[in-house]
Parts: sequence; structure tokens; C-alpha cells
Amino acid sequence: MSLLFDESLKSIQFLFKYVGIYLDRTILNTAEHLIKFRSLYIINFLWLNTDVIGEILWLIQGALHGKSLIELTYIAPCTTICMLANIKSLSLLLNQDKVKQLFKQLRNMENINIGDEEVKKKMVAEGKKYLRAVIKALSVINAVTLILFSVSPILFMGLEYKKSGQVELVLPFLIVYPFNSYDIKYWPFVYMHQVWSAYLVVTQVAGTDCLFYTCCTSICTQFRLLQNDIETIIPERNFDENVFREKFKKLAVRHEGIMQSVIQLESIYAKSTLFNFVTSSFLICLTGFNVTALGDIGFMLSFLSFLLMSLMQIYLLCFYGDMIMTSSMEVSNAVYNSKWYTVNAKAAKHLYVVQMRARKPSKLTAFSYADVNLKSFTKILSTAWSYFALLKTMESPTRA
Repeated sequence: MSLLFDESLKSIQFLFKYVGIYLDRTILNTAEHLIKFRSLYIINFLWLNTDVIGEILWLIQGALHGKSLIELTYIAPCTTICMLANIKSLSLLLNQDKVKQLFKQLRNMENINIGDEEVKKKMVAEGKKYLRAVIKALSVINAVTLILFSVSPILFMGLEYKKSGQVELVLPFLIVYPFNSYDIKYWPFVYMHQVWSAYLVVTQVAGTDCLFYTCCTSICTQFRLLQNDIETIIPERNFDENVFREKFKKLAVRHEGIMQSVIQLESIYAKSTLFNFVTSSFLICLTGFNVTALGDIGFMLSFLSFLLMSLMQIYLLCFYGDMIMTSSMEVSNAVYNSKWYTVNAKAAKHLYVVQMRARKPSKLTAFSYADVNLKSFTKILSTAWSYFALLKTMESPTRA
């Protein structure tokens, strides 16, 4: 049986291939290894952040020179998601040892042969199926967003040429360069530069998120398998306390290992998740505002797909965090559903300890600022709506 984790990791490694991030490889602090395995990431990092700096400069100049609210909010979400991509990718690189340790923990847990093999196959298959569907849906939305932002300027130029007979050069993003980027000598290079930067952003955000979903799916599957084994730990007849004790020790060790993997996952993602939470309200608000404010259908569609991508990204982050909490607490129900009432007091006490521990959920947090669950998602939406209403109020006097 192929491991859920390893099978899903293959597609994630493909996402990171051209970014220069190697998840499952030992990289030594030697000149040879750093050049071989870090040079591509460094090149892409510098490539992307030249555009990020240019976007920030454009925002500063635009604010100083009285650019319209629509123009300022056009580039602000793009700058924000670029910074998010940087933080997410750096969080993996800076926690490389923790990532490798987490991979080892998840593989070891999936390799344990305990319980009904058919049940294990069924649960793992369900996890694979759902995870595959999520990654495919996310990939489609990300691809559509990238294509729309890359192609809409060309379509705009074509329509403008058809109307006026003149070619007006347009770029996907508003960025300041130390040269005239609308000069035909530089425009093709700048255009491709911005498109590749957009690809890097989408890939880094999607790649780190898909890894998060994969780890959460693997952990939740282990919690469910543990629940099944706890429910069936006491046989219908012929209870043997020695056999029970041996099984219980193994289950207790597994339970502790799964909870430790949650702690390890949080230590990797906590800081980037905090930034994700703080910026998501702005992203959703600004992209929603652009959808309603931009007059051009091409750019409106681009930001509509951007809005869907932002909503799905933060929703799935909270959804999988909620799954971790729920599946960890359901271990308590599994103890209750076992035949604890048929055993002696000593065995029942062991089960009671597990039940009490499981009532305290294993959870992921945004660097202890907030729990990663669906309640946090509703708060983010509420905050985004408040910002959106404020922007619409600010826009009305300008139009009047």
C-alpha cells in the first residue's frame, strides 16, 4: 500500500521544482551543496523581490502624488501576497531540520501495522481522495488567476488597438523601474519578468499550503485509525488483562506520537500563519473592492479569480486546522464507545486517562495569536467586510 504522505508529496515537490526548494533532501552547509541546492532559490528570490520593491515604491509615489484610491488598491493586494509568498517559502527553508523530522514522524506512523488492515486501507484511500480533490481545485483556481493576470494586458492592448489604431503598451502590474518600462526596447523583458514573478508567488503560496494540507490529512487519518483501534481494543469475549496492557501501551505511544507531530507542524507554520491571518482580511477586502470598482472586464475577472484564490487559501488553512482539532478530540469519544464497562477497574482507569487527555484538543495556532479553525475564518471574513465597507465609503466622495 502506497503511503498517503509520500504519494501526495510527489506533486508538491513538482510545484517547488522550478522555485528551488528541495523538501526531502539533506542539504549540508558546504559551498558545493549551497550552490547546487540554494542558487536557484536565491535567483528566484532576488527576481521576485526586485518587483516587490518596485511595487512598494509605486505605492509610496502614488500616495504622494495623489493617485486614485482604485489605482492604489490595484497594486496593494499584489504586494501583500508577494510578501506572503516570501514568508511562507522562507519558513520552510529556515525550519528545514524540523520539516525533515516531521516527514520522518509521519512516515513512521503510516508504516505501523496495527489494527484491521482493511480499515486502514479504506481510511487512507478516503484521505487520498479528498486531498487530491482539494489540490486539483486549488491548482485550477491558481492557474486561472495566473493566466488572467498574464493575458489581460495583451487583451486590453488588442482592444485598444482595434478602437484607436494605436498600440498602448500595458503591463500586468504597476511597478517602478530605474528605466522606462514602457519603452518597446524593455517592455517584452519587463512583461516576462512580471509574469515569472507572478508564477513564483502562486507556486510558493500553493506549494507551502499543499504541504500543510498533506501533513494535516496524514495526521487526521492517524487520529481516525487510532480511534478505530481504541474502540476495538476490548474484545467481545475472553478479556485478557496482559494482552490489553500490551495493546494499550502501543496505542498510548501512538497517541503521543500523533500529538507531537501536531506540535512539530505548528512550529514550522506558526509564524507564516500569523502573517497569513493578519493579511488575509486586507487581501479579501482589497480584491473584493477592485472587483466592484474596476471598469475593465479583463482586469475585473483577474481580481475576481484573485478573490476566489484568497478566500479558498485562507478557508482551507482554517478548515484543515479545524480538522486537526476535531479528530484529536474524537479520540475521547472512541474511548467512550469501547466496551470499557466490561473490564476491571484498573483497565478502565487506563482508558479514562486517555479520554481526559483527548478532551484537550491538539491544535494549530497562528503563533499563539489565534487558533487555526473555522471560527477564525469567520472572524477574518467579518474584518474584511468592515474594511470593504470603509473603502466603499471613501470611494463615494471621490466619485461624487
